[in-house]
Amino acid sequence: MAKSQTSSKKELKSVILTAYMDAVLEHEVHPKSVYKFCKSAKIDEAAFYEHFNSMYAVAAAVWSTFHENTLTTLEKSKEFAGFSNREKVLTYLFTFFENLTLNRSYVAFVLSEVHSNWKELKMLKALRTDYKGFIEGLIADENELNSSGIFKYNKQFFAEAAWAQFLVLLKFYLNDDSKGFEKTDVFIEKSVNTVFDVFDNTPLESALDLGKFLFKESFSL
Repeated sequence: MAKSQTSSKKELKSVILTAYMDAVLEHEVHPKSVYKFCKSAKIDEAAFYEHFNSMYAVAAAVWSTFHENTLTTLEKSKEFAGFSNREKVLTYLFTFFENLTLNRSYVAFVLSEVHSNWKELKMLKALRTDYKGFIEGLIADENELNSSGIFKYNKQFFAEAAWAQFLVLLKFYLNDDSKGFEKTDVFIEKSVNTVFDVFDNTPLESALDLGKFLFKESFSL
């Protein structure tokens, strides 16, 4: 019975997210009223509040779900656990952007509203926490392997730099008009390899300069 209830809750959450994305695309506006949204989607309002406390929370959950789906895909791969951190980040990003492409119409619409003011994109806050947690986990594993070494990577710094890079990639993807978004794939590979090369082979000052550059670029493209 417990498993059935858990499954039903997951299914309802999925129904809410799908209905929300459909409503955004159909009406080209974000639903603001929980009551109207639930009535239109034929969802019990009380059940809605078991998962979300507002429509904003649903918008944020869409992006967190892209992250969760990406991790689920990666966890199914027997080879992933044996990858280097560089390979794990590349695989994550390739998979994440494949998920975005499956929902390209929604992604393009909600991001096109932002224009240059990405600092105000509150719906990405949950994803930011999720992605930084993923990166910090990789760095923690790396530090544990190098426990006898003098130098250890700063998890918070690397996570912030990775998030800044992620925003640059997201903006590039939004404007990518190449077939199959091939340019985005190339940009992901080149940017991730460049970042890892810099972090692996340059002093901390240079890494900090790169982090500042990525942060600046993420809000200026």
